[in-house]
Order: sequence, then C-alpha cells, then structure tokens
Amino acid sequence: MNILAIGGSDPSSGAGIQSDILAARELGANCFSVITAITAQNSKEFIHAEDVSAKSIQLQIESIFSDFDLSVITIGMVHNTPTIKAIHAKLKNTKIPIVIDPVIKSTTGGILLKNDSITMFKKLLIPLCHTITPNVLEAEIISGQKIRKFSDLILAAKKIRNLGAKNVIITGHLFERGHISDFVFDGTRQESISGKKVSGKNHGSGCNFAIALSISIARKKNIFESTRFAKIFTYNAIKNSIHLGRGVKITKPNSDKNHLELEESIRKFKELKQIQNHIPECQTNFVFAKKSPKTVEDVLGVSGRIVKAGNQVIVAGNLEYGGSKHVANAVITIGKKFPIIRSAINLKYDESTLKEFAKLKFKISSYNRFKEPRSLRTKENSSIVWGINQAIENFSSPPDIIFHKGDFGKEPMILIFGKTPSDVLEKLKKII
Repeated sequence: MNILAIGGSDPSSGAGIQSDILAARELGANCFSVITAITAQNSKEFIHAEDVSAKSIQLQIESIFSDFDLSVITIGMVHNTPTIKAIHAKLKNTKIPIVIDPVIKSTTGGILLKNDSITMFKKLLIPLCHTITPNVLEAEIISGQKIRKFSDLILAAKKIRNLGAKNVIITGHLFERGHISDFVFDGTRQESISGKKVSGKNHGSGCNFAIALSISIARKKNIFESTRFAKIFTYNAIKNSIHLGRGVKITKPNSDKNHLELEESIRKFKELKQIQNHIPECQTNFVFAKKSPKTVEDVLGVSGRIVKAGNQVIVAGNLEYGGSKHVANAVITIGKKFPIIRSAINLKYDESTLKEFAKLKFKISSYNRFKEPRSLRTKENSSIVWGINQAIENFSSPPDIIFHKGDFGKEPMILIFGKTPSDVLEKLKKII
C-alpha cells in the first residue's frame, strides 16, 4: 500500500512527516511525502517555521502523482494560505480518499496554521476530505462551537461536516470518566469510542492516529472500525513513548504484527472463489495466538464472526484478543503439545473437502464427540479441549486438519491449523 503524507518537517521526528513515515512503515505501508514547511523544534520547544513555496509544493505533489499509485492521502501542517491553495489546486479532482489532521498548534507551543488562513482552510481543504480528525480545541476553532459537554460534540461535528467533510472524528474528549474518547460522526450515525488514558504529555500521537486511520480506510474498513484500529495503534504508541530529549516524551509506534497478518489473511480469505460455501451454520472464526498462549485473551480473533450473507462473506465484528472462544481454545490446546501451531480457522464439514485434503497428503485427524465424557459436556469449552487432545494423542507432529462429525445439537466441523494465518490460508487455497 502506498500513502502520501503532506505536512511539515519536524527535525526531532516526534511529529510531522518524519513521524508519519515511521508510523506508516510500522503498519506495512510505503509513505511518500510532500513537505509544506520546515520547522525548528524539539521535545522542549517550538522555535521556528519556514514555509516551502507554493510552486515547490505543487511540484512535489506532481512528482508523486506522476509515478506512484496511491491508496490514501493525509494532510497535516499547511501553515498559510498559499500552501492551502497549492494543495487544493492539485487535489481538487482526485478520487483518492483524503484524511485531514488539522494541526493548529503543536504540543510544544508552535502555531502550525496561521489565524488568517483558517477561513481558506475551511473553504478549500475540508470539502476535499473523506475524514477530518480535529482534537477538541481544533474542533472549537473550526466549528465556532464551544465544547463544554457531550452534546456540544454533536453540534460541533455537525457544523464541521456541513463544511464538506464526509466523516468527522473529534479526538481526545474527556466526558467519560477515567477514559479518553474519540467522537465519530458520519452524518447519520454517531459513536464515542473510549480507551484508557495514559498520563503525561507526549509528542506525535495525533500524527500516529491519522496515519493508522488512513491506512485502515484504505483497507476499506468503515469509519468506526478504522477509528478503533487507529485508537489501539495510538494507545500503544503513547504507552511505548520515551524520553529522547529533555522535554515531553515522543511516541514510539509499535504495531501488533499479529493483527496486521491476521487482518490481511482474512481479507484474502474473503476473496477466495465460492468461499461462502465453506462457511458453517455457526459461522467462521480465524485466529492467531501470541507465543505460548495461556488463555483466550492471548488469542486474536473476530469478536463476532466471519459470516455468509448471500454470495458474500462479511466480517461481523472487530479483531480483538479474546474475540474467539471455540477456535481459540483449539489453538491453545494443540499449541501445548506443538507450540509451532498458533493459527486456525473453522470450516463447514464436507466429505469432499476432506477427500481433497487427503489427496494432497495433508495430515488429518479426528475425534468422536459421542465418546466425550458426560461430565465435560456441560462445562464451557471443555468439549473442544477434550476433542483436540483426543485427535493429537498419537501424533508426533502436528496435524494440518482436525474434524469431527458432530453430536446431538452440535454441528460437524473442520479445523485447519497452521503456524501463521498465512500458513493456514495457503493450505486452504490448495483445495479451493
């Protein structure tokens, strides 16, 4: 994936273009850049800002557009009116989604958008954007609406959306006790997405949020899913922030590689031809465990399910640790004997599917649910633990497939296991 970040240069790499590139790389994207201003700042103070000429900004944009395919564009520091006009001239006809992080004032005190340019910013740039992500203070400045209580968020978001933005996210409100929350409004639906608050100041969290949000939007996630993803990524970046200098901490983007791989594998799973015919009545989950998982909270899965809707396959829920119980416990159980196995997916039971796997010499095992001790049948998730242990009892290396033919009120099922989601997917693709 290619992303274009338009904004100011921060020599400390705490925010601005340098921070954007670091965050995008952590999320597996290529980040190109257009510099709008050269700043002199560090973790203690903002010292100076010097604007790049409008001509240079336009030429930078042209150089990227003429050579690379882009999935999404982010806009940060635009500082003055000539910069705003230059960007507008080059982006006004693009169909690429644009995310605007309207940085008006830096953490270290610098003015990043001049007061006399705010009107032009609202007139020319906001109408271009797919999503705008002001914090509470920036939302007040842009909307002219004081935000003193939760209902003011709604009024401010509506006013900003009326300027032309498709989606509005007002970040960092504190109207939910003990949490820091982001208010999301798409014109019809609104939601406040809460998260834990990390004490202390930091430099770069807004940039981290905008980049993660942009990449999730480019992956075709809706604005609420994208906000949750960006919030988790940003929380981790803040949590891992470090004192590099003598001022505020600088965020350290640190993505969950398990999350990225599982998300990509689920995307590819959905694209498999006729895959909807392999979704069972209880629906599908696809999981990826941390190393040496102890509980389901160590296993990433879909909090709802991967479901069949006509001829389509839809992910109904978010990727969360603890999002799966049944498939997660299967992975935990097999992993105790074969630690190399950390991923699995459940599919509809079908004799022809098993025959195809057998032809390819996959290792296949099974268990008989009718033989399950009665004492275990009433205990939650005991059946899957018992069944997997039965299936692997005589194996010296991990099976690729474990199946059972069901029981009274229990749907028969096939489980495919692998080292990673990519490994699981490759096995499945051989018979699809």
